[in-house]
Amino acid sequence: MAHAYLSFDHPKVLLGNFIGDFVRGNLEEQFDPDIVTGINLHREIDHYTDTHPVVKEAQELLKPTYKRYALVITDVYFDYFLSKYWNDYDDRSIEEFAEKVYHTIEENDHLLPQNFMYLFHFMKKENWLVAYGTIDGMKASLTGISKHTSFESHMETAHLFLKENESKLKGYFDAFFPDLVNFAKEKLEELSKNHDSL
Repeated sequence: MAHAYLSFDHPKVLLGNFIGDFVRGNLEEQFDPDIVTGINLHREIDHYTDTHPVVKEAQELLKPTYKRYALVITDVYFDYFLSKYWNDYDDRSIEEFAEKVYHTIEENDHLLPQNFMYLFHFMKKENWLVAYGTIDGMKASLTGISKHTSFESHMETAHLFLKENESKLKGYFDAFFPDLVNFAKEKLEELSKNHDSL
């Protein structure tokens, strides 16, 4: 959800931002320069998030129960808050934004890796971007992730932890997300300039 929003309505940056975890190798040989910018932006956003002091503080709240999976769960929680409080960040409805994202991906499916398109089929069918803003959507998402973890993660209970600690976790999100938006805007500008100068 955050990666979609932080593409700032650049269609090919959006594509790259979505596939950042699905691609390896020499990106310039595989993708359009704007998609490469999106992939690199995705990775910069992940690194910034993982090292931000507010995010680390939020993770400490989860670590006693979820241990090494606290980082993944925190990311999913932050998508929940962005989706649930979408109108604090964008004039469009969340439904309108989600449809635009799905349409952009479908229009460009020939440019995207098959492993991502397999996942996208479920993303659109179950309308993940809108569902993220509900506790039921969180339950489905976290339970789905838990099936792919190497160690016992207890993620299937993480939606309950969210319900019990929602106001505190929302405080972390509110402290962190404006920093992330500013970082992503500046980083996108920098990455775009770098590829324009090549």
